[in-house]
Amino acid sequence: MVESVDTVERPEVYDAKTYNPKQSIGGLLSRVKLKLMESLEAELEPFGITAAQYVILVNLASGVDSASGLCRSVSYDPGAMTRMIDRLQKKRLVRRVPCSEDRRVMRLALSDEGKAMYPQLVERAAKVLNASLRGFSQDEVRQLERLLNRMLENG
Repeated sequence: MVESVDTVERPEVYDAKTYNPKQSIGGLLSRVKLKLMESLEAELEPFGITAAQYVILVNLASGVDSASGLCRSVSYDPGAMTRMIDRLQKKRLVRRVPCSEDRRVMRLALSDEGKAMYPQLVERAAKVLNASLRGFSQDEVRQLERLLNRMLENG
């Protein structure tokens, strides 16, 4: 019987004696994220949108509809999230909608302007990723996605 990859016991990958934080997966992921966010910032500048605001808009477009849900999704504290939502509302990209079941609760949604702008923002984000993935094959990208998802599943 062949064991699945998930159940096979493997030795630890990193050793405290030889561990190099900057070259570890964590260090590399951190640097890659920083580079992607900087590139995205530059790409979204003509829209008056920051990379952090883009992340909020993506979450709203994918069905997150509360400030607490956004906080969990992007690891923001509630005060910072409220300020971010206020800025996006001033830009007329996000709207607060009273909840039909509980009037004390406000739901968040992309405004019509936000919905209209969203495809253009996604196009720019895809451009940034494609530039960073230059030279990768489709199979390599899919493999990287699978590996990163496995890391997320490992928690």
